[in-house]
Amino acid sequence: MDAVARDAAAPASTRVLAVRHGQTDWNAAQRIQGYTDIPLNAHGHWQAQQLALALAGEGVQAIYSSDLQRARATAQPFADAAGLPVLDAPDLRERRFGHFEGRSFAEIERDWPADAVRWRRREVDFAPGEGETLLAFDQRCMHACTQLAQQHRGQTVLVVTHGGVLDCLYRAATRTSLQAPRSWVLANASVNRLLHSDAGFVLVGWNDDQHLALPTAAAAAPPR
Repeated sequence: MDAVARDAAAPASTRVLAVRHGQTDWNAAQRIQGYTDIPLNAHGHWQAQQLALALAGEGVQAIYSSDLQRARATAQPFADAAGLPVLDAPDLRERRFGHFEGRSFAEIERDWPADAVRWRRREVDFAPGEGETLLAFDQRCMHACTQLAQQHRGQTVLVVTHGGVLDCLYRAATRTSLQAPRSWVLANASVNRLLHSDAGFVLVGWNDDQHLALPTAAAAAPPR
């Protein structure tokens, strides 16, 4: 088989642009959000507008979002510009953190010190009260991401989701254990590029935030 025929016979990869939602007041205050449906703040809405401009030339053919409003509001400006619907994907929600939600890291360590230690250790079978284990969360969100990628083989898909989901995607693409300490950035409204094939996800680029750092854009940004 010659090179042209071999390339034609090879299964196409899906190009996935994965984005964390824009900033919320709870992000700024370092409070755990989880399933709590917190809206974007003014800076988060500005980030969503900048994201829409940055994605204009990416050739996106489908947009999927967590059904929480902070993710949908981040996806909407680009969807409006591209003339595409935002498709709800509830399994792209953040991890359910139960009684941790609404609390700061310091409050969690003060009120539930034993739970805080288990959480910091990334114990895969630990769940905060009424929350979700790390293992169950990873299985839920990675199953959703894989299904979306398989449905759009050969296309470019935008996925707007949450920091925890992006963390799982990064680990899957780099073959990093769920329990390994995190050393990568999960910034609001940055663009993270992956490819998906029958071999799984691979990392192409991470935390592209140039659209949030241009001098002209910075001058237009509202105060935080």
